[in-house]
Amino acid sequence: MTDLLAIHWDVSPTFQFLGITFRFYSLLFVSGFIVGWYIFKRFFIRERVSVKLLDPLLITLLVGTILGARLGHCIFYEPADYFTSWKGFLEIFMPWKGGLASHGGTIALFIAMWWYARKYGPKNGFDFIWLLDHLCIPVSFAAMAIRLGNLFNSEIYGGETGLPWGFVFSRCGETLPKHPTQIYEALCYLLLGLVLMWLYRKRLEKLYRGCLIGLFFIGCFGSRFLIEFIKNDQVDFEAGMALNMGQLLSIPFILLGVGLLIYAWKTRKPAYSDNYVASEGMIIDSKNLSAKKGQK
Repeated sequence: MTDLLAIHWDVSPTFQFLGITFRFYSLLFVSGFIVGWYIFKRFFIRERVSVKLLDPLLITLLVGTILGARLGHCIFYEPADYFTSWKGFLEIFMPWKGGLASHGGTIALFIAMWWYARKYGPKNGFDFIWLLDHLCIPVSFAAMAIRLGNLFNSEIYGGETGLPWGFVFSRCGETLPKHPTQIYEALCYLLLGLVLMWLYRKRLEKLYRGCLIGLFFIGCFGSRFLIEFIKNDQVDFEAGMALNMGQLLSIPFILLGVGLLIYAWKTRKPAYSDNYVASEGMIIDSKNLSAKKGQK
């Protein structure tokens, strides 16, 4: 009876178009950056930050995400495979031959955005925390797309379930329904992105700098921590561990999220850029931080 209620998932991870083979994962991964570019464009226009900064932002995000996610997988999950031989070491630079780790991508994004904010922020009315506050919104939707890509790859799923939405991942040789944890995470990230977007659109002038990224870390890695309890181990050494690697790596980010909320409450710096035209009709001059009359 359980098998009759289950969803038999036998979708190919690739498809052909005009004689070219595409992977759903790759397209979904790239789509996250494209959608993020358009979301950031709206942010920049609303808060009077030069849209000329979008292209270097996109390049910085791409390089930081791919390098960080790849290194994170190699270091945290399979160090013996990549750091014990020259062949394995060279495969670090071949992401199509291995996995990507979201925790590594997050750490690299921190570093990349710190560099970007230092280079472009002082002359354009924003700082590192402002950038993270805005970045977490498109990242939520990109994370959703990546998890859907994992679904097409029939990877990173959970243990057995008798629930009617269990997936039988036939391409992996499974015969029993498993938790589609890719969908669970994708839905969590979608909800998180919608909540953060609503806060930005409706409550920007009441938010403090650091609130959005703090909520993102708590929501994103908190949901990841909980879903990991029903997810299969990704590598052999996780067997028998009370908490797996994904959960251990999530804890610092959850704590960082709490710390950022405390920081936001204590500093009470406006979440919008220094160039933003507030509803009271005041323009914040980014050079001397003095307010002067302006038009809405």
